[in-house]
Amino acid sequence: MGITFPGSSEPTIGVEIELQTVDPGTLDLTSGAPALLRRFHEDAHVKQELLQCCLELNTRVCLTVAEVEQDLRTRISSIITAADEMGYRLIAAGTHPFAHWTDQEVTPDARYHTQLERTQWTARRMLTFGLHIHVGVDTAEKAMAIFNLFPTYIPLMLALSASSPFWEGMDTGLMSARSKVFESLPGGGVPYPMRNWTEFQRMIRILQQIGTINSIQELWGDVRPHSRYGTIELRICDAMPSLDELLAVVAFAQALVVHLGDIYDRGTPQPVPRHWIVQENKWRAVRWGMDCRLVTDESGGQKRFRTVMEEMLETLAPVSDALGSRHYLATVERMLEAGPSAARQRRVFRETNTLEAVVMSLEQELRSSCAGKGGEAAAEPSGLPQAGNTAGHHGATWRDF
Repeated sequence: MGITFPGSSEPTIGVEIELQTVDPGTLDLTSGAPALLRRFHEDAHVKQELLQCCLELNTRVCLTVAEVEQDLRTRISSIITAADEMGYRLIAAGTHPFAHWTDQEVTPDARYHTQLERTQWTARRMLTFGLHIHVGVDTAEKAMAIFNLFPTYIPLMLALSASSPFWEGMDTGLMSARSKVFESLPGGGVPYPMRNWTEFQRMIRILQQIGTINSIQELWGDVRPHSRYGTIELRICDAMPSLDELLAVVAFAQALVVHLGDIYDRGTPQPVPRHWIVQENKWRAVRWGMDCRLVTDESGGQKRFRTVMEEMLETLAPVSDALGSRHYLATVERMLEAGPSAARQRRVFRETNTLEAVVMSLEQELRSSCAGKGGEAAAEPSGLPQAGNTAGHHGATWRDF
């Protein structure tokens, strides 16, 4: 029996973001997700994840980026308020600056334990937090065409979202350590191209037959067509602490998928990107983020990341105008000047010499950026910092940020 692709008549958007639950005293990760899930047990958009320190938040199916904004702003703010009442804090970034994977509790779910048994160390150390973006596509063959072309743009979305320079207390020297950890999973990283939907179906059936996967959800690549939702799912991004920047990346992703779909509809032949070029450019984005130079052809031509992004923004301008998201893409232009979250985290660490201060800055950024427009962010809980709640031996406190 074939794998169906339901398709979407509109380029709908769905966003999944993985939030970290943090202890306000130690600023380390804590297993706060189960308690928060009990509070939100009637909300199908708040879900468990592999580790109990992670809370997954999904939007409803949205038609526009403005709808995504309203959904996330309301939903995250309500979870922040609940977390405050329950004695937790929430942050969003690709990794926690100093938490260790060996300290984390696994969610008691049969599916997760089956995955752990099969993948072992590659999944056990998966202390990473991502941002996944679904964009609706109307046919399976168009989805495959976009799937084949999208790897060219993986470095762009990765560099924009990069928010994981630290891993288990050390500066990795990377802008996105999460992406290197995550691609160690079976089938992780840049996917290989497929000729068509039939070939993709055959691959899925064989992988299931030989016991590699149980479902398409266990394809852990940077991009995949999703047969349940009729979408292209973009999985390359780090979780992002700034809602404005997250929305800019979502707007870029939607416009890009629509643009690639338009190319398919016009029947314009497009060369599938060379795998080695994609891999090289992904590494450059991982290492240097927006400061990298990208390889542009098989002869070794290169362009500055910012030049490539500016050209892409110009190309996508008519599409984003039609989608009503042009003003969100203006934030991308500002990000090119200011840099991503990873750069801000390093700056906080240079100024304070404490990773606890980095955690506090991430918490404050998420809290303030999710405030309603024209309104106030969720207030800090009264009484912080309490005795013993100073952040590490350098003495930074919540009130310093």
